[in-house]
Amino acid sequence: MAREFLENRLNVNRRHFLGKLSLGVGSVALGSLLIPDLFKSGDGEVTSSLGLPHFAPKAKRIIYLFQNGAPSQLESFDYKPTLNKMRGQDLPESVRQGQRLTGMTSNQKKFPLVGSYFKFQQHGHSGAWVSEMFPNIAGIADELCFIKTMHTEAINHDPALTFMQTGAQQGNRPSFGAWMSYGLGSENRNLPAFCVLLSRGRGNGQGVYSKLWTNGFLDSVHQGVQFSNSEEAVLYLNNPAGSDKQSRRQMLDKLGELNGMAFENFGDPEINARVQQYEMAYRMQTAVPELTDVSREPDHIVKMYGPECLIPGTYAANCLLARKLSEAGVRFVQLYHQGWDQHGNLTGEMPLQAKDVDRPSAALIRDLKQRGLLDETLVIWGGEFGRTNYCQGDLSDKNYGRDHHPRCFTIWLAGGGVKPGITYGETDEFGYNIVKDPVHVNDFHATALHLMGLDHERLTFKHLGRRYRLTDVAGKLVPGIMA
Repeated sequence: MAREFLENRLNVNRRHFLGKLSLGVGSVALGSLLIPDLFKSGDGEVTSSLGLPHFAPKAKRIIYLFQNGAPSQLESFDYKPTLNKMRGQDLPESVRQGQRLTGMTSNQKKFPLVGSYFKFQQHGHSGAWVSEMFPNIAGIADELCFIKTMHTEAINHDPALTFMQTGAQQGNRPSFGAWMSYGLGSENRNLPAFCVLLSRGRGNGQGVYSKLWTNGFLDSVHQGVQFSNSEEAVLYLNNPAGSDKQSRRQMLDKLGELNGMAFENFGDPEINARVQQYEMAYRMQTAVPELTDVSREPDHIVKMYGPECLIPGTYAANCLLARKLSEAGVRFVQLYHQGWDQHGNLTGEMPLQAKDVDRPSAALIRDLKQRGLLDETLVIWGGEFGRTNYCQGDLSDKNYGRDHHPRCFTIWLAGGGVKPGITYGETDEFGYNIVKDPVHVNDFHATALHLMGLDHERLTFKHLGRRYRLTDVAGKLVPGIMA
C-alpha cells in the first residue's frame, strides 16, 4: 500500500525512493500524509524539488551577474598605489613565492609590476575604493559588500569558470542554479526556477557553454532555460505552423497519457521530469512574451538602465529582464557577460567592458530597491579569478595586459541578507596575496546557500554510490558578510 502511494502520489518508484533516503524523504513522505498539499503547487501539480528551506531564509532569489573572462580587480575595486610607485620593477620572489604560472607568462624573464592606468577614489559613507571606469557602481557603494579575498585553485578559464558555476573543475556536476531549483523549486509555476541570459561585450571573449547551467545528475527539470536575443526568446517554445493552442493542449494530453504508461512500466523518474518540462513549455508560451516585452517599461526605467536596454541581447537588456524574471518569481537568474579576458590592450578594452556593465548593474540594484525587492534578492557580480599585478606584454607601450591570478580577486554582492557598505578581506600592498579573511569558492557557495535558507552540508544528492553537494567536501560560512 505504501509503495503504491509513493509511486502514484509522489511519482517515485522503489529504486528512486531508496536512493534518496539520505535526503530525509521518509520524514517528508510522513509530512505529506499529515499535510496533503505539501508536494503540490497551486494547481495540484506534483513538483520535483525538495521545496523546503532548512531554516528561515534571508533571500528568496538570486541574480548572478557573471563577468566571464575575469575582470582585473586592480583596475576596478582593489586599489594598490604601491604598484604605481614601483612601476616596471620586478615582482619580488618573496611575494610571488613560486606560484604556478600560465603558459602565457611562464617564459617571461621578468615580471614588471604595473599599477592601474585609471584613477581611484573613495565613495559613500563606506569609503569604498572604486575605479573611475565604474562611476555608477561607485554611486551605490553603500549598498554593496565587496569581497576582496576570493580565491580558487584553478588557473585557466575553463576549470575556473566551471568551478565557480558548479563547485567542481570537471564537468557533469549540477550548476549553482540547478541546485537552487532542486532545493527550493520555483515561486511561479508558469516559469522555470532557473533562467540563463547571455551577452557579449567588446573585449576579448571566453566561450560559455551549456555545461555551466546543466542539471548534471539531477532531474532534467532543474536545468537552466537559456533565453535567446532573437525574436523567439526561448527557442522552440512557440507552436509550429498549422498548430494552435487547443491542438497543442490535446497533443500534450495524449503525450502525457503515453508517458504515464511508460512510467508505470519502467518507473523512471526522468519520464515524469520530461512531462513537467512539456507542461512548463506550454505555460511559458503565455508568460514569456509578456516578460520579454520591454515596450511597456516607463521612460524613467529605460533612462535608468540606458537606451541599450531596448536592444535584446545586450547586457543592459539582460539586467532589465533579470529584474522582470526575478520579480515574477524566478528563483535563480544567471547572466553571462563575455569579453573580460584582457591579456593585451587592457587600457583600450577594459573601459569598453566597464561602460557596458557599469550603468545597468547599478540600475538593477536601484530598481530592485525602489520596488522593495532588494532585501529579498541576492545580487552577485564577479568573474572566475583575478589578474596579475605584473605586466603581460610590453610595458613600454599601452598594449600590455594582465595574466590569470587565482590567489585573490574581488567580487561584490548586494541585498539578500548581506551587509551593505562594507569591504571584507584584505590583500597585500602588491595585490598578490591575501593577508586577512580569505574566502574560497566553496565558502562563497556555502554562504549563498545559507542566505537562501539552505544548509550546504544537507543539500545533497546520491549519485553513483556517493552523496554530492555544491560544496563537495569543503566550504564554511562567511558570517562577516551576513547581516
